[in-house]
Amino acid sequence: MLLIGPFSQILPMSGLPLKGPLQDERLPLIEKGGILITGDTITAVGRFAILQQQYPQCEVHFIDKPMVLLPGFIDCHTHICFDGNRNRDYAMRIAGKSYLEIARAGGGIWDSVMKTRIADDVTLAENTVARANRHLQEGVTTIEVKSGYGLDLVNEVKMLQAIQSASLHTAATLVPTCLAAHMLPKDYKGAPAEYLSWILAELLPVIQAEQLAKRVDIFIEETAFTPTDARTFLLAAKQLGFAATVHADQFSAGGSAVAVEAGALSADHLEASTEKEIALLAASNTTAVVLPGASLGLGMHYAPARKLLDAGASLAIASDWNPGSAPMGDLLIQAAVLSAAQHLSMAETLAALTVRAAPALQLTQVGQLEAQYAADIQAYATADYRDILYYQGKLKPELVWKAGILIQ
Repeated sequence: MLLIGPFSQILPMSGLPLKGPLQDERLPLIEKGGILITGDTITAVGRFAILQQQYPQCEVHFIDKPMVLLPGFIDCHTHICFDGNRNRDYAMRIAGKSYLEIARAGGGIWDSVMKTRIADDVTLAENTVARANRHLQEGVTTIEVKSGYGLDLVNEVKMLQAIQSASLHTAATLVPTCLAAHMLPKDYKGAPAEYLSWILAELLPVIQAEQLAKRVDIFIEETAFTPTDARTFLLAAKQLGFAATVHADQFSAGGSAVAVEAGALSADHLEASTEKEIALLAASNTTAVVLPGASLGLGMHYAPARKLLDAGASLAIASDWNPGSAPMGDLLIQAAVLSAAQHLSMAETLAALTVRAAPALQLTQVGQLEAQYAADIQAYATADYRDILYYQGKLKPELVWKAGILIQ
């Protein structure tokens, strides 16, 4: 057993409702706290002095300066398995070119597809490990990772195999998702519905047989797949045993309604969601995942996070780390900027990175500091948890433990 403390404050993020607004007064706060870890699991959380008395024989890691302890962050939407970058796209975008103009000039998702197809699996795995480890150093201990830059059988499998390999070489937990339905490949000769049928008939059985992913995603948008085709695809994928998530309402509304109807775990993006979509999400068990990094990268408005919470939705914040629209990949900076823009409380913002993000990945043992939960924890060099967002992402965790092991 290992007892760590005393911390100035511990925010266990436990006992909070998963939906609706949260005032900071609802946050459980343990002053002069300690955390007891057995192996990779939390045994107890409470006052350090009391835990020391109850477990006098345990090893102690003394914290000798002001520090605040939180659960590790959960990034429930990333695209960190890729090769190359799209700095040319970015230069064109900030010079005033539109998304479609950039795509017509050879940029966009297809540019990343071509670069990722050329890369070998070792390169993709190394790239993924490097990005996952940077996330881990910044307190993100669980990371969803999508395919979607392969868009054929060989390269989608290659990407998912690279993610699987990467998971063996980083302490971070990687959760793979098949996003073969990212766009209709330019080298596919059939219609969008035929491509989705190909994914269902040919690709998903291979992924299932090789145990490469248990989740699928689809981009519902005018430049990708229609709500009708996506609904058919998602329901069929669920019949095969895959959980679902959706790129929804990024540029036009309609995707979140499909996500709710199909029982998706989450609907992600939501920048174009109207009152209708907000009400649908609030009445469902589908997590609303907002991606401020994409808004920053594209120079567009944020998703209506405040309205989603006030309507009663469950809100998570993720980075969307990708080579095109969200290259920054700094989850804490993005969450802090969003909280200021959308008037999210400290409690709402921190919950969106922890306890409320976990259901989007069907994870039940992360996101809180409670007995029997994973010992994924992070500590900041401050005596007041409010500094974490106050410094807008410039205050990074000084100590991070993954599965009970100190990694920095």
